[in-house]
Amino acid sequence: MPPLTARDTLYLDDLKVGDRYTSGELTVDEAEIRAFAAQFDPQPFHLDDAHARGTLFGGLAASGWHTAALTMRLLIGGGLPIGGGVIAAGVTVQWPKPTRPGYVIHVESEIIEIRPSRSRPDRGTVTARSTTMTRQGDVVQVMEAKMIVFRRPPAAPV
Repeated sequence: MPPLTARDTLYLDDLKVGDRYTSGELTVDEAEIRAFAAQFDPQPFHLDDAHARGTLFGGLAASGWHTAALTMRLLIGGGLPIGGGVIAAGVTVQWPKPTRPGYVIHVESEIIEIRPSRSRPDRGTVTARSTTMTRQGDVVQVMEAKMIVFRRPPAAPV
């Protein structure tokens, strides 16, 4: 994904409830699933396909935390181009289906609430629902994040 420019980024005053953003895509890699699991979530159903087939996952599945990290990568890569970064103040996350090797995923985000700060006029909070899904429309993660979003700095181009 190409780097974002100042013109690609969005600030508090650029957003409105109902705005939708779609990320690019990435392919979930089996070796990365195993490497992530080995380091951060070393459960057999994330490490060994044969073992995973005998579990409720029915085959090798990425850790939910790996799916969350992939989602973040897609958001940062342009799926939710917030000026100053995607800074979460709180998150809820659900994993309705496992993320499998070879899936091509993307993220669709919707702004569901905006609250300018009363005490800090340079920022506010924005709540976004980000749904991570396959090309076929299978939802593998739903995340609702309350983020700190800054107003456009005076020197930033519109």
